[in-house]
Amino acid sequence: MDIKAEARIVIIEDDQTIREGYTYLIDHTSSYQVVNSYPSFDDARNLIIKDNPDVIILDIQMSGTNGIDAIPILKKLLPQVHIIMLTVHDTEKVILEALANGANGYFTKNTPSSKIIEAIKEVLQGGGPMSPNVAKKVITSLQKNFDSPLTKRETQILGLITKGKDRSQIASELFIETETVKTHIKNIYAKLDVNSKSDAIKVARKNRLV
Repeated sequence: MDIKAEARIVIIEDDQTIREGYTYLIDHTSSYQVVNSYPSFDDARNLIIKDNPDVIILDIQMSGTNGIDAIPILKKLLPQVHIIMLTVHDTEKVILEALANGANGYFTKNTPSSKIIEAIKEVLQGGGPMSPNVAKKVITSLQKNFDSPLTKRETQILGLITKGKDRSQIASELFIETETVKTHIKNIYAKLDVNSKSDAIKVARKNRLV
């Protein structure tokens, strides 16, 4: 095999500048080769099997099918492929969804370019590389108290309360009525044996409920 093609890389990213930048970086500073790049998963879908990549660098927010939904499809098309997410999204929910769907690595777009080259090497060796901020969120999620007395919805609402959201903002974000939020908060207070928002937040953090 040509030394230039120690591993075949495909980039799926809607930003042309980023696509071209990483193509140049990988082709000129590593023993890997970018065999193709696409502005969206939908553009790549019918061609990527012929590209036969070892690693796919995948964005999340794209026109058509988003990156999260694309992961299981790509894994079905290319069972042996390694997928590294490269995105601006670093919320716990999105990170966990990507990893649950089969992503092998996860990086935010402020990651130094050299780290992406290292990440390719790491996934090829069976590792699961992540940006430090992403790894921290995964660890925090795993450290949550699974014996929580709260329901999934109550935990969701309590999490938004800790972020400073008021009832109307929570209702809007979760697409539920303000009165429903009020009822959930009342139940949260009762279960946590507290009488105020500040006490609820203290108990939530102390017991790792959010």
